[in-house]
Amino acid sequence: MSRESLTRRTVPLSSKLVQQSHLFAALPEELVREMTEYFRAERWEKKTYIDQETLQHRFYILLEGRIEMMRTNPDTGRSITLDLLSPGDGFDVITLLDGRVHEMFFSPLEALKVISAPIEKMREWIWTYPELNRQFMPYLAQKMRDQEDKTTDLALYDTTTRLSRIILQNLNKIKSYTGMIQNAHEQHLVTGLSDEVLARLVGSVRQVINQHLQYWKKQGVIDKKRNQIMIKDLQAIIDDADYTASIYQTDGVGD
Repeated sequence: MSRESLTRRTVPLSSKLVQQSHLFAALPEELVREMTEYFRAERWEKKTYIDQETLQHRFYILLEGRIEMMRTNPDTGRSITLDLLSPGDGFDVITLLDGRVHEMFFSPLEALKVISAPIEKMREWIWTYPELNRQFMPYLAQKMRDQEDKTTDLALYDTTTRLSRIILQNLNKIKSYTGMIQNAHEQHLVTGLSDEVLARLVGSVRQVINQHLQYWKKQGVIDKKRNQIMIKDLQAIIDDADYTASIYQTDGVGD
């Protein structure tokens, strides 16, 4: 049995599964059913190796789990995470657009559920169907904005500010919590991101990130257990993020 068969398992596929991706959710049912014939669905274990050759032939969309998209300096071994892909994201969009090998390393943070279609077929759909193009172009624009923001943060802001922003971006339920204010921290969690992953996201090193987290813990801003951060003082994180027009307003949280 091959290594790939041990880490990747085909699962039943339906048009409803394809529509779980926001790229296809708004498309007509008939069109999605036609596209579904070209897709396959798989479950991947956490340690699945994602090789570049595969990404040149098939376009994958994440339905469950998260993946780091990283670059590494071969001389120093230091890595930086350029994107943290979450459900709904496609990988690799750059290769989809230009057909060239993308020098990226993809690392699953947990077990994954993915769907994929031949990359040439995906390109054909984007140019053929205006409905899909209307979904894909805003998604691509948002990814470009995200990279612009990350580049700006690396150049203009200190580690504390960058770390605060990464934490805010990865908070669970921050925009939907409506409970009591004293219980808000129980819903404001950052889960599954180790100090090393946070360091790669911030563009720093694990030791520096750990020092910042320990400082916040002593100040009562967070509580930390393994790879889970519980936010006890959300406003302190927002203040450290230094957003001039923050989308993370506390108004209405815990009214």
